[in-house]
Amino acid sequence: MPQEPWKTDKWFVSPWNFAAPVREQLHFPEKVQFHDITLRDGEQQTGVIFTKDEKIRIAEGLAEAGVHRIEAGMPVVSPSDAAAIKEIVKRNLGPQVFAFSRCMVDDVKRAVDCGVSGIVMEVPSSTHIIEYAYKWPLEKAIDLSIESTAYAHSQGLEIVFFPIDFSRAEMNWVLDLITRVANEGHMDALALVDTFGVLAPHAMQYLVREAKKRTNKRLEAHFHMDFGLGIANTILAVAEGVEVIHSTVLGLGERAGNIPMEETAMALLTLYGIDTGLRVDKLYSLARLVEQLSGHKVASNRPVVGEQLFQIESGIIASWWQNCGADHPTELFPFRWDVVGQPAPKVVIGKGSGIDSIKAKLKELGIQTSEEEAMSVLAAVKQYSLETKALLTDQEFRQVVKATLPQAVGARAEAST
Repeated sequence: MPQEPWKTDKWFVSPWNFAAPVREQLHFPEKVQFHDITLRDGEQQTGVIFTKDEKIRIAEGLAEAGVHRIEAGMPVVSPSDAAAIKEIVKRNLGPQVFAFSRCMVDDVKRAVDCGVSGIVMEVPSSTHIIEYAYKWPLEKAIDLSIESTAYAHSQGLEIVFFPIDFSRAEMNWVLDLITRVANEGHMDALALVDTFGVLAPHAMQYLVREAKKRTNKRLEAHFHMDFGLGIANTILAVAEGVEVIHSTVLGLGERAGNIPMEETAMALLTLYGIDTGLRVDKLYSLARLVEQLSGHKVASNRPVVGEQLFQIESGIIASWWQNCGADHPTELFPFRWDVVGQPAPKVVIGKGSGIDSIKAKLKELGIQTSEEEAMSVLAAVKQYSLETKALLTDQEFRQVVKATLPQAVGARAEAST
């Protein structure tokens, strides 16, 4: 019997996602790619620093996960950044390697020296940020963009034009800028850039369709998470035909960060049936690597890669797991743990535990108790967890049992001898 797209042996999501009135509104491109920016925009998160060797390790992890493009850094930042980009290019890991640059000829020359095949070129695009933040005359942004993109094209680079603060610009002004750059300079793709994460999801259709009226170039989505809407905005942009997603591992990036690759890829795969080709079973190990090297502690309940997503403390959920976990795991979780490379589920002991969890743990230790004794252990466990504000380790659980049921534990010890 064929599986439904919303209910497979790997995940179970809402059938409404695939209802005809919903699907007819979506216009996904034939192919969706991920352009990873962990090594550039991710490192711009305050306090995050990657050495050359760490950047290479992350690039290897990204390649193993099947990322399509790696933005390896900005050569002008430091000799170490340039050296890392050169080494990543040299290793020929599989993904296409891009550099990031300002719309300046000298920046392009440095990217060329690194051997990359593509370049993301930024320029301020809202009149207010040009005037107040850059203190440039407005024509300077246009002139620099035309000159530098034309030069990059002459050097054989694939060019993604990256208008900073696109989402707060006056629409006609920024589209005029883009049109002039396309006609007088060069671009192979246009990034729709929500620098400050200020786009509402309901504005996405308008933005993409207005951009398409003025250019037939490939569109790419670069959205930030300042209001927590970057993932939703990205999916809505892709549903309007945007072909490339800019993301970081763990959502690293300036302020509230960029959109996280893990959550975006899994949402597309399970909620929309869009397989981008990523090795999603590598997401957990890749997240752990970036967590370690960045020093950025991941919340234990973070979607997809949080370490406690598949730990069960609640008494009622532990009972569900006991009843159906082995045969019907997606009754408890929206996707199986091994889909993203997570460890298998386990029942943990704490203040939220129920009697079934306690009985199972006592059985595991080989301790037979009455119902009344098991309830006494449960009460003691809850009190201990409340006092320590933590889950109990196996050793702590044994200590609580021993203090609560000294005779039962003593009898078990005698039987074992």
